[in-house]
Amino acid sequence: MRQLLIRTGVNAIGLWLAALLVPGITLAQAGTSTSSKVATVILVALVFGLVNAVVKPIAKGCSFPLIVVTLGLFTFVVNGLMLALTSWLSGKLGLAFHVDEFWWDAVLGALVITLVSMAANLVLPERDEVR
Repeated sequence: MRQLLIRTGVNAIGLWLAALLVPGITLAQAGTSTSSKVATVILVALVFGLVNAVVKPIAKGCSFPLIVVTLGLFTFVVNGLMLALTSWLSGKLGLAFHVDEFWWDAVLGALVITLVSMAANLVLPERDEVR
């Protein structure tokens, strides 16, 4: 349970930074209260985590030849697809998260989220390392 909370927090920070740095990504309405914005960020992070847990392994498996040929760079496209899917699902769930275009907005947003996740993995110990 603790690991899930940490992952959700890291995803929330990554999504928030992506929304700040990439102009085509909007997260939470500008006129809403701070608690509403935080709740939206956390709920979108949960949706993003669910998409990454369920859909991403299938997408990476199907695109494995392209990942190998591009020496792993196609992974950024797969991550952008996961972000675009999160945007679509968030819209269906009534959450204020939107990615304008796939190519550059979703791919650059996925790059920001990946960098935040990598930094968090350097700082936070894995579950096996804690014991």
